[in-house]
Amino acid sequence: MITTRYIAGIGEDTPVYTTDFLIIGSGIAGLFTALKACNLGQVTVLTKKKVEDSNTGLAQGGIAAAVHEEDSPFLHLEDTLEAGAGLCDPAAVNVLVTEGPDRVRELMTIGARFDTVNGTVRLTREAAHSKARILHAADATGEAIRRALVQKCREKSIPILEDHCLIDILTAGKRCEGALVYDAKQRQKVVFLARAVIICTGGAGQLYKYTTNPDIATADGLGAGFRAGCELTDMEFVQFHPAVLATAEPRRFLISEAVRGEGGILLNERGERFMPAYHPMAELAPRDVVARAIWSEMIKNGIDHVYLDMRSISNLTERFPNIYKNCLARGFNPTREVIPVSPAAHYMMGGIRTDLNGGTGIFGLYSCGEAACTGVHGANRLASNSLLEGIVFGQRIVNNAEEILWKNKVSFEEVLQAFDQDWVLVPYNGSDCVTPGQALQAIKETMWEYVGIVRDESSLKKAGSIIEDLYARLTMGEDELLYYQVVNMLITARVITQAALWRRESRGAHFRSDYPVPDDLIWLKHISFLAY
Repeated sequence: MITTRYIAGIGEDTPVYTTDFLIIGSGIAGLFTALKACNLGQVTVLTKKKVEDSNTGLAQGGIAAAVHEEDSPFLHLEDTLEAGAGLCDPAAVNVLVTEGPDRVRELMTIGARFDTVNGTVRLTREAAHSKARILHAADATGEAIRRALVQKCREKSIPILEDHCLIDILTAGKRCEGALVYDAKQRQKVVFLARAVIICTGGAGQLYKYTTNPDIATADGLGAGFRAGCELTDMEFVQFHPAVLATAEPRRFLISEAVRGEGGILLNERGERFMPAYHPMAELAPRDVVARAIWSEMIKNGIDHVYLDMRSISNLTERFPNIYKNCLARGFNPTREVIPVSPAAHYMMGGIRTDLNGGTGIFGLYSCGEAACTGVHGANRLASNSLLEGIVFGQRIVNNAEEILWKNKVSFEEVLQAFDQDWVLVPYNGSDCVTPGQALQAIKETMWEYVGIVRDESSLKKAGSIIEDLYARLTMGEDELLYYQVVNMLITARVITQAALWRRESRGAHFRSDYPVPDDLIWLKHISFLAY
């Protein structure tokens, strides 16, 4: 399907800016990396909308690290490998758990404030963790971290340019020279030339009808990286959060896993607790197990939700003030009644394949955070490892990128010479064209229905056919930015669908009803995609 390297062209009149480190994304991975890189050279951070718009700010549960004397990096490693269902890279997990505690302490030095008890950091336990190792700031941990990082970036005078959306990665051979970006305020394309480009654009939750992700999570970095020649790996493993408020909202409000860690239980429509029948750890089973159990109960009983009972949590309003407030705002009082919950698309375990230093295989191009596939998460991310991954590998990118500063800055004339207009996607203009808005809705419906929590061969082939047709008939219409986003979504959706079709087994977050059991003999391996 992919017959293009770029989705937009550039010309001699395209505005050009230069920097040393170009960081695309303002979540925890992007901002932490920016703070570390600013000591080495000029840093520019681009963010798609406002600096507040990221999955980081929505992260409720916390950040996992073995900081307690009764815990250890080895135990954290064991739990991560167990959740990853055989596909984690042990070396990457070892980096995460051994370097993680120091990075978390750095966050605290930067200004992140976690909950304490008598002067000691309070730790909680989440699903599939053998120890209480989750540091949290009530139930708004990500927002507390985000605020601290933004404040520190401002103190360091690091420019964060809002309303700048990634279109394409600019390369010359196997060297990254910068990025083509859409400036939504000026409604024009601009070029940023850089010695190092770091993709921290987050995930792809907006591919699905129901998601916990904000509307910026449209797979921009995944699509652009893929066209540039990056390898996309483990894309079949899309994590569905088990419990979000079952309301009519497209972006559904997440009920943190920490609620179940503190004693919340799941009930079916008859008021019966059902998780013990699905897994020995009951509500604390890995996320994929809980999500499928809820899905099974919904299908079995012909309903669109189950219930979460939080009434036994004595300090509910203090421990989970954000959840309590948001439930009340939607007409539910969790201190007095059970609340309706169902799964929603939440996190992408796969992404741009990187080495242990965030390198993509293209000189000068790195990836970090949810956009990257470091090998840490395997087939199923362990709760609260994602925030940790962003800071651990962000530090490693900067450590490795020092050598990039010796790279000569390329001139815009050289970029123009390397840019081949024959590889630019031409929008379809036939009478049966599909507008970006129409395609966006079709992607969400298709992925939710056919590439969701439970898949099979016929549904995946149908999804692939629909996505191919949308790609072939997509026109630009009046919304240029939406067009660029939809192209990236279609490319990413096609890769996810094909990866799910090729993996003829069930493992972690990937469940095939026609191949319902794992097959370690044949499938204990990664599925990767290259555009060329």
